[in-house]
Amino acid sequence: MSLLSLLQDQKEHRANRSSCPLYSLPEKMHLFLLLLLLLLACFLPPGTQAGEIIGGHEARPHSHPYMACLKTSEEESDCFCGGLLIREDVVLTAAHCYQCSITVILGAHNISKSESTQQVISVSRAIPHLNYSDHTLTNDIMLLKLVKRAKLTSAVQLLRMPSPGAQVRPGQVCTVAGWGRTSPIHQKSSNVLLEVNLIVQEDYQCQSRFAEAYIKATQLCVGDPNLRKDSFLGDSGGPLVCNSVAQGIVSYGDEYGAPPTAYTKISSFLPWIKETLQMGA
Repeated sequence: MSLLSLLQDQKEHRANRSSCPLYSLPEKMHLFLLLLLLLLACFLPPGTQAGEIIGGHEARPHSHPYMACLKTSEEESDCFCGGLLIREDVVLTAAHCYQCSITVILGAHNISKSESTQQVISVSRAIPHLNYSDHTLTNDIMLLKLVKRAKLTSAVQLLRMPSPGAQVRPGQVCTVAGWGRTSPIHQKSSNVLLEVNLIVQEDYQCQSRFAEAYIKATQLCVGDPNLRKDSFLGDSGGPLVCNSVAQGIVSYGDEYGAPPTAYTKISSFLPWIKETLQMGA
């Protein structure tokens, strides 16, 4: 079953679920259900770990100080998505990570502990891209406005954004990190931040796999199909970092967790980010 057919199957679930309002948007948008994560897990072959950084390792504590863990509440044990801090009061993530209530954890390494470096801040407004499609995951980008500014420390830092028109070349090695699920049966996430180095691919690799869903003007194709290294479900919204610059956002991939994966190309959305921030986000 393809990714697109799986997304199509979720329409019935969305129709039966009560909606919640999106802030600062002129029209109502559908939400991408976390139930999709559970559905995809059912299709994983034995030995594949759902939602974790595949083929990676534990990151050095606070070596990715821009990372944000997104939870539905402070009491939740798992991060349902990742994100990156781009301003003291703004987190950038994927639009399919939208939830009615989001709490951001900054400065974390082990999310099962109350580390002294952690800052827990609620989201006051979630602003997905107006043209985001939860069917094809195009324009999969969202800004989260925090209720207060984060305090910048050695464990909490902003990540540098790309310059307009910045290009990431095939063959370039970049890094992605996240707190992903490690068991499709028990839905267990990694308590510690994991990281993996991935190789940027030619666009045709994703065009052949995802067909019309992949748009090279606004997406990046990342992950060598010959290597068992990739981001996966629970890592959605986290940044692809190339030479210390945020170049992509984890968007979607193969239901079996096999690379390559499609990332939202941040440089293509700089005008939208700038305009949204200027409007008071």
